Amino acid sequence: MKNVEKLKQALEVLKQSEPGLRQRDRAQKLGISEAELLSLSLGENITLLSGDWKKLIQDVKEMGYVMALTRNESCVHERKGIYDNIEFYEGAHNVGVAVNPDIDLRFFMNEWEYAFAVNIPKGNTVLHSFQFFNKRGEAVHKIFSTPKSDIEAYHRLVKMYEAKDQVFLSDVDHSILEIKADLADAEIDQLGFQQAWRDLQDTHDFFGMLKEYNVSRLQGFRLAPEGYVQKVDNEAVIRLLEDVSEKKVSIMCFVHSKGCVQIHTGPVKNLKVYGDWYNVMDPKFNLHLNMKAVTQSWIVRKPTVDGIVTSLELFDKDGELIVYFFGERKPGNPELKSWRKAIEEIAQASLEQNASY
Repeated sequence: MKNVEKLKQALEVLKQSEPGLRQRDRAQKLGISEAELLSLSLGENITLLSGDWKKLIQDVKEMGYVMALTRNESCVHERKGIYDNIEFYEGAHNVGVAVNPDIDLRFFMNEWEYAFAVNIPKGNTVLHSFQFFNKRGEAVHKIFSTPKSDIEAYHRLVKMYEAKDQVFLSDVDHSILEIKADLADAEIDQLGFQQAWRDLQDTHDFFGMLKEYNVSRLQGFRLAPEGYVQKVDNEAVIRLLEDVSEKKVSIMCFVHSKGCVQIHTGPVKNLKVYGDWYNVMDPKFNLHLNMKAVTQSWIVRKPTVDGIVTSLELFDKDGELIVYFFGERKPGNPELKSWRKAIEEIAQASLEQNASY
């Protein structure tokens, strides 16, 4: 059991010494999870919630225009819109979807354990939010108010879902996660795997194929049939985004936490570099990518009934997927020619660069 009073004192010292520190970084400095950090300040513009998170997500529609945020260690995805068309499916996987032009999400509700209402002073205003965490106290998804949001609706929802006991979270899981090692390549049915790849009919079947052959994503790239993957330099994502921005190519950008996948569909325009971070800073869509964390970048080609679909996928030092990009596309339509051209130019430039060494 953590000494809550000592943690509160340490938090106050940290606030004084590093006032601009983000919530996530404060938690790391204190050696606790982000969810535990919030629970240290219950009653101070922070409220612990309880109830059915599926219902709460659906109820967020009452707030109108909000900002959705999903992130992992290396990338933050922010998209503005209205939470609508949300559906959950029965079954062991406990999944759901929000399918809208702006708010496009995939929910994996087995990861959703805790939630808070968090009100953050911003100058003369207050930023209102719902923040969701898994059993380990890691953020899975956050929803923030905008100037267009219905704040009265927000307060109604907070009151509706307020937990009876506003106490420090004492049951956060701090056990060490075991990282599953890849099987040796020799133990994989490589010919079967390669044929299954060639026989793909839908990009959504890709994960199932990896699972069927007990192959991690990066191992799968290494064992892929010839011509279906290509490793490129880690600056390729910058050249690609600058190219599609200039040519007004509509893309899809996917970022996931352990409990949510968030998708942007549309063009990107305002590209900025701030230190190690490469950013999209558009009115409805922001992306913040830590380039220092990107250790592998791959062009990946997947067969579908509509032809080959191509992505650029970025990974960190632990082999975790950071972010991936496609051209805008719906089932029944082939890949955008403009996207194919942009990504194949990246592929060709990489081949020429390697040939010159």
